[in-house]
Amino acid sequence: MTTIAELPPGFADKVLSAQSTFRSVMDAMARPGSVQRIVPMADAPETMMRGTAAIALTLFDHDTPLWLDARMSESSDMVKWLKFHTGAPIVRDSSVASFALISDGALLPALERFALGTSEYPDRSTTVIVQVESLDTGHSFELRGPGIDGVATLQAAIKPADLFERLRVNEALFPRGIDVVLVADDAVVAIPRTTRVVNKGSK
Repeated sequence: MTTIAELPPGFADKVLSAQSTFRSVMDAMARPGSVQRIVPMADAPETMMRGTAAIALTLFDHDTPLWLDARMSESSDMVKWLKFHTGAPIVRDSSVASFALISDGALLPALERFALGTSEYPDRSTTVIVQVESLDTGHSFELRGPGIDGVATLQAAIKPADLFERLRVNEALFPRGIDVVLVADDAVVAIPRTTRVVNKGSK
């Protein structure tokens, strides 16, 4: 059994690293489809990528209920690390989560199971963070919407393969909906609910 002292550490410099990571995530949200790099990566427990760990250390706190996929929730070291470094309450009910961590896209449940916000408070929805294989190789996708000058192209190897088809539920829900953050090691791409994605095939 891993003790608190044996858990991977968080940021070496909490303030500067959190500020830098926050800027990377905000830049990703402002420019959907653009690949941003998270420089101050943190050591992470097994099943969690370093970029995901940095995002967790930056965005999660005791006021952000967190839902974990089966692989992560079954890892006692993962749960201990998150509780110790972020204080975020881990919930079993995905519909009340502010954030959801998906270690493997194959484990992503139906998006309707997450909080979708309300018409009065559309921001009260779940931000789903999905770890993926690559954000620079794989299938080619075209993105359109606010923050994009015309069309943006993203190459990514992701699971589930129909993720962007699933996200089309956002069109009917807007201003409610799900925001997604994709992470591949130190790379991050945001797909806000306002972004429309078309699969252009593989290259």
